[in-house]
Amino acid sequence: MDVTPLIPSGNQIIESYGPSRFRVSGRTFHGSILVFTDRTTEWDPGPLEGLTQESLGPVMEAGRAGKVELLLLGCGARMALLPGALRTALRDAGIVIEPMDTGAACRTYNVLMAEGRKVAAALIVLP
Repeated sequence: MDVTPLIPSGNQIIESYGPSRFRVSGRTFHGSILVFTDRTTEWDPGPLEGLTQESLGPVMEAGRAGKVELLLLGCGARMALLPGALRTALRDAGIVIEPMDTGAACRTYNVLMAEGRKVAAALIVLP
């Protein structure tokens, strides 16, 4: 019996992650990334405590277009809390944000993407 989830054709799947790198749909990225179901882009968020609406601009734009409803924020080695104003701005764009450690965000993204959810992941590299 095949228990591999069916991945819709063309969707991005996070294959692996490690110190300073990610492998998504056969492509290796060195540094932080934004993963959408249809594309992955390099991302330079700066320090986590300085995360802003501007640094999450592509995600907010996708939310306003109805393409993202849930953002998984991979905070690095440990989960961190986000400023309430940032949560509110994302909610206004139609997005719920869930901060967690980066490994958990990678695994959760793959499950939700395979279920057809409107999900994205903002992943900060592990040191």
